[in-house]
Amino acid sequence: MTDATDATDEPDAPPALGATDFDPVGFLERAVSTPSHEDVEAMRRLLVETLEGFGVDAAVDEAGCVVAEKVSPAPEDGPHVVANTHIDTVTPHVAFERDREATGSEAGETEGSGGTGPADVIRGRGACDAKGPLAAILYGFLATEPARGRLTLAVTPDEETLSRGAAALTGKLPGTDDELDGDLYLVGEPTGLDVCTAAKGRFQGTIELSGEAAHAAEFAGANAVAAAEGALSAIRRFDADADDHPQLGPPKLTPTVVEGGGATNQVPADCAVTVDRRSVPPETAEGFRSALEEAVRTAVGALDGSAATVDVDVSLTDRDSPFFEAFSTDPDHGFVDTVAEAARSAAADAGVDRGGEVRPFGAATEASYFAPAPTVVFGPGDLADDAGAVAHAEREYVRVREVEAAAATVAGVLDRTLG
Repeated sequence: MTDATDATDEPDAPPALGATDFDPVGFLERAVSTPSHEDVEAMRRLLVETLEGFGVDAAVDEAGCVVAEKVSPAPEDGPHVVANTHIDTVTPHVAFERDREATGSEAGETEGSGGTGPADVIRGRGACDAKGPLAAILYGFLATEPARGRLTLAVTPDEETLSRGAAALTGKLPGTDDELDGDLYLVGEPTGLDVCTAAKGRFQGTIELSGEAAHAAEFAGANAVAAAEGALSAIRRFDADADDHPQLGPPKLTPTVVEGGGATNQVPADCAVTVDRRSVPPETAEGFRSALEEAVRTAVGALDGSAATVDVDVSLTDRDSPFFEAFSTDPDHGFVDTVAEAARSAAADAGVDRGGEVRPFGAATEASYFAPAPTVVFGPGDLADDAGAVAHAEREYVRVREVEAAAATVAGVLDRTLG
């Protein structure tokens, strides 16, 4: 049975909520029905109104983040826990559907994927990335009254683009200060209820090769396109001596775009190679840039002929906020154990036969900005399943049982950590 809501419909305003009445699945239905791929204002209003319905004051800062806080009677006697996720989604919007008879991969019929038989599934853009995790985190936040320490909910508006919100919250934009300063961070993303303690960073850069134009019939000029041979060779060899990270494995460098030349009878003066970098600790964005520039300059200089006289410059793609650098939390940290134990217990109670494994996350996230504080990425849903892409795809979905298990997990973690 499938219930569908047209993507253009405005969701109903959330009803008045009592202190113990928050329904994470009902909230998720409203959230997925709320487009947030071009403008997050409607989704942010839904979140703020939901918090206010429970008597929680929610502030929207200059960067568009929604921030709410609960302070215990003994704030210095416990940790400051920050629960974070985002409300933006990628284009285009995919309409909400609730399918109570889903089968196949979406029902979890593959081995180790959450049970067998028909499942209750919520589909639509943002179902798992990251409105399902948001519903779980919101449930835990509303259910928790800290006996010690502090709890902050920090929901950002632009994780899928430039992450200016998270960068401003953490003091990583010029003129900003760290407004969170958390001791422990729980970041909501689709992890299949696993506990993710590390993720590769993601940088993008351009190798610019500058030569000298000439007529192709003459033995003159400096051929920038020919110099790309050296640049690509340097890219292939760049990680030859790199050590594998114990959680993340090897780094990866991929040439993705090559542009050069214009006239078919001219020695080209310019060529550019765009690269995608998936980093591991302790590599920084600037460290990567300078090392790649040196490697390319050496390789191009070793070429025969005019390509050896081509100039080399490597620059990172210009953006307002820092790139996501790799992060890694000790898998044996007590907070990791707390989340893993809670996830396994909640999954068993919900009839879900996965969850609680400690592993790396498969994509770069705003968790990068919170490190080196102990940071865990956790939530319902999958980036991909056996049938293909899930997050950012037309078939994006999340299983209702996993949302319920994730909500119970977050509540249990916060109760144990701040109780």
